Amino acid sequence: MLQPAYLPWRPSPFLQLSAAMHVGAGVGAVLAPQLWPVWLGAVAADHATAAVAGLLPRSRLLGPNLTRLPPAAATRGEIALTFDDGPDPDVTPRVLDLLDAAGQRASFFCIAERVRRHMGLAREIVRRGHLIENHTHTHPHLFATYGPRGMAHQIDDAQHALREITGRAPRFFRAVAGLRNPFLDPLLARRGLRLASWTRRPYDTRTGDASAVLGRLTKGLAAGDILLMHDGHAARGHSGKAVVLEALPPLLEALGQHGLHSVTLQAGCMPLEAPAAREALA
Repeated sequence: MLQPAYLPWRPSPFLQLSAAMHVGAGVGAVLAPQLWPVWLGAVAADHATAAVAGLLPRSRLLGPNLTRLPPAAATRGEIALTFDDGPDPDVTPRVLDLLDAAGQRASFFCIAERVRRHMGLAREIVRRGHLIENHTHTHPHLFATYGPRGMAHQIDDAQHALREITGRAPRFFRAVAGLRNPFLDPLLARRGLRLASWTRRPYDTRTGDASAVLGRLTKGLAAGDILLMHDGHAARGHSGKAVVLEALPPLLEALGQHGLHSVTLQAGCMPLEAPAAREALA
């Protein structure tokens, strides 16, 4: 299958301003070296702002970031259920069964190294009508500190493995813990990938309280939301099961009560002009 087409990369307004500020500080240091504390302070403040932006998973300062489905998808009553860090042979099959029973589709941001270990399970995700997206090759916790080469290796190795195993090249990328730096946006654009984060997260890798997880996902639940959950690295609930397996059934019931239905990110982001293709991916 062909790779997604390259996306034109345009630096975000913040990055454009940052570049201009660096040039200005360099010129200022030459023309007025006695003011070096001012120029150094300006550069330090800019770097601090970029670092903070990288620590905020929903921030758009460093580039485009999908935190909600487009308005057209919200009008159709669509949301996107997304599952990270799998596949997990003890959890993912049960998640698939629950989704099947409710007639819902989801996007799985998989770690490619795990997909290689559980190729049959990854193909089962796709066979059941869901899509697998790129969540790096090995899920390094220090991903946000990597330079362009290290990030590119994690993205490309995962992209190659997922395309080879599932027959489809991912269209979306989610950074490890949602953390990133200014190098990521141009790398994704060159590979035709879109950064996707979420509208709400339940912290289901930290808490085993299913009611707390459910409450974080359903408070203010609305069409267009992107919900983050984990089928991999999930905390264990009071029953000893992965908390996602305890929270998912009432969540799916809540979707029905609100008249919402879950689609893959690719289907939710498709324009209205392509209804047949969107329906096939919904």
